[in-house]
Amino acid sequence: MIKNYWNRGKRQKITTIIVTLILLILLFVLRDDYQPALLFVRKFIFIILLSAIVLFFGLRNFRSSASTGRRLGILGLLMVFFGVLYVIGWHFKMYDYMKTYHVFNHLNKVEINELPLTQNERIQPLRNVFSMANESVGETKDVSLPHLVRVDHENKWTMAIQPTEKYMWQGITDNTEEVFAVSSTTPFPRFSNENRIPVTFSIGESLKFSRNTYNAVVQRFNFFQLFTMEPSDTYYMKNDTGQWVEVVSLIKWKGFLFPYPTFGGVMVIENGEHDFNDYIERILIGKGTYIRPEEMKNHPYLTRQNTLAEKVSRLQAESLKFLGGFSDPLPWNMETAVKIPDLPDDQNQQPFVTDFDFSNTDADAYSGLYHWFGLEPVGDERTSLTFSVFIPADGTDAIYYYDHASKKQGYAGVSAMPLKVIESRKEFDWSVNKPVEFRPYIKDIAGRKRMFFLGTISAVRDGSDNFDGSATPDLALIDSEYRDVVWIDVKHPSQWNKTVYDQLNEAWRASEGIGYYFTEDTKEIDISETAKDSIMAIPNDAFLKQEQDKEKAEEIERLQKRIDSLKGS
Repeated sequence: MIKNYWNRGKRQKITTIIVTLILLILLFVLRDDYQPALLFVRKFIFIILLSAIVLFFGLRNFRSSASTGRRLGILGLLMVFFGVLYVIGWHFKMYDYMKTYHVFNHLNKVEINELPLTQNERIQPLRNVFSMANESVGETKDVSLPHLVRVDHENKWTMAIQPTEKYMWQGITDNTEEVFAVSSTTPFPRFSNENRIPVTFSIGESLKFSRNTYNAVVQRFNFFQLFTMEPSDTYYMKNDTGQWVEVVSLIKWKGFLFPYPTFGGVMVIENGEHDFNDYIERILIGKGTYIRPEEMKNHPYLTRQNTLAEKVSRLQAESLKFLGGFSDPLPWNMETAVKIPDLPDDQNQQPFVTDFDFSNTDADAYSGLYHWFGLEPVGDERTSLTFSVFIPADGTDAIYYYDHASKKQGYAGVSAMPLKVIESRKEFDWSVNKPVEFRPYIKDIAGRKRMFFLGTISAVRDGSDNFDGSATPDLALIDSEYRDVVWIDVKHPSQWNKTVYDQLNEAWRASEGIGYYFTEDTKEIDISETAKDSIMAIPNDAFLKQEQDKEKAEEIERLQKRIDSLKGS
């Protein structure tokens, strides 16, 4: 058809050339729009090729067959093949099963025999922070989803104050001009003044067209990356020169038979306003500097940082269900199979980004931010803590896990925590108050490491799906071993360990035979001591103050008597 049109004359040749050039330009410029289709082909390449081969030979035999019965038989076999493929692969989720198994086989798994301690405990849950941040911006602004990152050697929630997606014009014309950075260790996060950093990003999550973060990053991919990479979570942090940057976590798909996602590095987008040259760059080659996973160690601000996509870490943690073998998670087995428990009332599911101190453990792991998972048995009625999983948040090729089940510790898991909290405070209206985000709290108390879950009580308005963040939320620590709930003062984190000890020390002594801790030395004073001994035992300044107080008391008593005598007259 095109050849016949080409041969008609010179005008048709020029038209064909112009249309071809336009199509090639559109194919190059709009690659961010069709890249998801290329990625889909990459994810299911084996299934697509298998289906195409079976369909090709089946239809060829169908067309070459003269018998009606043979044709019907071929159609029936094709329907059976694709039906079985759908039922086994998607209905029974065997495709995901095999994908997870490939993840397990390629993991660098390290079992640890001692739990790390937690440090720099974050007080507010993610959704509370998100709610309070949205209360601090205007109608034409939105706040991006908060992420816990390290900024100036301190853990902070960072999020962009960006043009709202409700009004398209702002997304086309405006920039992202501010970033929130609030401390995660304070119960009073402030969303003003020094925590509201002025910085301009011409590329943003809510911006439109080529200025959208997803589009700009995809445009930056080379030809092969279009088939293997996809952008994921977006983080805001400072680079090694102290400049704020936008860091986009990348997912790389590996494998042929059952492709699986892995950490693919990051794309770093620097701040700054856009101009015409910037516009041309975005349209043609996108924006950002690609840093491979093996190169991240050369950038200190990306080490011990939170840059790993949660989609990847969840699949890695879930793959530990194969520790008992390939067939263990099958429905007729499941002796050691585990799952990631998701709580229906919790709007932020695992992983919980937590700061761990590995310095006093047997693991060769850094101290810093990790994605933590508490895995439990697959049954709905089984809520014991089977594994604690620690995945380095900076994408380091390692996964550390602690096997609670094999040590027969009998700890309660995350899904058991909400009822423990509700039972301890029956006077609460639990229809509008939800215990959420039970992250680990591991401390050395009374002679050994003890594991608790730190939960926050978040309020939710009736008929709303958003948590109402409180500056002073109620906090509870639940002993995973003894199942007791300890309500703690959010304003005094330094007293939490003593509060726990005061409530549980008698139970610990009765069960474990421990000694006494958090005791204060006291000295009894014999009131019959001579004045000389008393004077010698009291420092001069203290003795002088004591005498002055005594004189003041005598003067007050004398004046009071005089007042009483005047009243009597």
